[in-house]
Amino acid sequence: MTGVSLGSNPWVLTAFVLYLGMMIAIGLYSTRFSSSGLGEFFLGGRKMKSFVVALSAVTAGRSAWLIIGMSGMAYVRGVSAIWAVVGYILMELFMFVYAGRRLRTFTGKMDNLTIPDYLESRLADKTRLVRTVSVIPILIFMVAYVAAQFTAGGKALSASFGIDPIYGVLITAVVVLFYTMMGGFLAVCLTDVFQAMFMIFALVILPAVAVVRFGGLPLVLATLKGLSPQLLDPFALSAGAFLGFIGIGFGSPGNPHILNKYMSIQNPERLRVSGLIGTVWNVIMAWGALYIGLVGRAMYSDVALLPAKDPENIYPLLGAQHLHPFIFGLTISAIFAAIMSTADSQLLVASSALIRDIYQKILAKGKEMTQRQLVFWSRTATIFIALIAFAIGVYAKKLVFYMVLFAWGGLGAAFGPAILLSLYWKRLTKWGVAAGIFIGTAVEIIWYSIPALKAAMSEWVPATILSGVAVIGVSLLTKAPAGAGRFLEIMKGKE
Repeated sequence: MTGVSLGSNPWVLTAFVLYLGMMIAIGLYSTRFSSSGLGEFFLGGRKMKSFVVALSAVTAGRSAWLIIGMSGMAYVRGVSAIWAVVGYILMELFMFVYAGRRLRTFTGKMDNLTIPDYLESRLADKTRLVRTVSVIPILIFMVAYVAAQFTAGGKALSASFGIDPIYGVLITAVVVLFYTMMGGFLAVCLTDVFQAMFMIFALVILPAVAVVRFGGLPLVLATLKGLSPQLLDPFALSAGAFLGFIGIGFGSPGNPHILNKYMSIQNPERLRVSGLIGTVWNVIMAWGALYIGLVGRAMYSDVALLPAKDPENIYPLLGAQHLHPFIFGLTISAIFAAIMSTADSQLLVASSALIRDIYQKILAKGKEMTQRQLVFWSRTATIFIALIAFAIGVYAKKLVFYMVLFAWGGLGAAFGPAILLSLYWKRLTKWGVAAGIFIGTAVEIIWYSIPALKAAMSEWVPATILSGVAVIGVSLLTKAPAGAGRFLEIMKGKE
């Protein structure tokens, strides 16, 4: 099977077009609210409810990495791929229940809209050092991240509908850009809720149907064991690979497109409820992606049998062959749900870095601008970033799984240690944070670029560790600003 012609089955096309139309309609519906100011455009006016925050945070973090990348890795590695989801599920539960509540409380009191906003306020930095340093990894890794999502969209449309991947990338980019540019953060969160429904439906129904069609779970497991016993061994991976997989969780505290979901909730105390909802959602989706890879390997034992000989095409292949065309159209929509729910959040973060953190706070500081003018420039920046990401996505050759992990790990290494320490350690300094951001970014890129180092251990593990060492070491060697203690006072409710 090489794909399904775009016009070969009206049921498939109808389901997919209905999904895209729904996303565009939400963008149009949200336009008026998001046009009223930067707070509304970038953070939804901090009016989001716990259920919306839970699903938005979870879907923004998973992206095409889960449906396409994780299922493809499970096809190749078998059960041991499960460790790639354990770290982030546990870390995100911690962020929801503990760290996220602190972050929302402080950013709400200080009217912070972005992570650079927060770090500058938290460290009482009047020199703009932290803000300037923070913007660099956000732009580097966010553009790569969005490009990975566009690439995934191209792969999905090519495998499912038999169209040229370049046109697939273009369709993905245009739809995501439109509703994000028009509807801002509110559109992102509302579409994320619908997209979460599509994702959970597809990740439950597709593996269940495929397993039944194959003859039942015992036959699937017996077939995998016959192919290779290692496919059923959860520990069939090296120590370096194990640390790399668990270390994926390091990225959660440092990815701004997830952190801003915690910052947007109306009541910080409701983040505990969000954590419960989000964790259940995470577990179900992770197991679904794993079983898609496992049953796919049992059905198609040789990668040469897959479209383009690519294991990341196992999801659309199973959907096309084992589901009713309309349901198949919904499962393809789920791929786009995963892609869009991440790409839209990342586009907003990247455009906020350009407009809020660079233009408004540095280049045009002191210049009078209306909120509507700032929103206009934010939408313009969103278009600009999407065009760059599209160009990268067209020429991207790396697997989606590893493209995403590079960006995810880079943001986690750059910001993760600094964010966590900023929430719990009074002694933190701006020089320590700047050093951690620089070291985390540099090590991620250098380690990723050297095959021997990358083969020994995934780059985000040493990058995060060394970033944390730099934050603590340099902070202890430099003087904390007098205003930094205000954070703890706010946390204790003294302000």
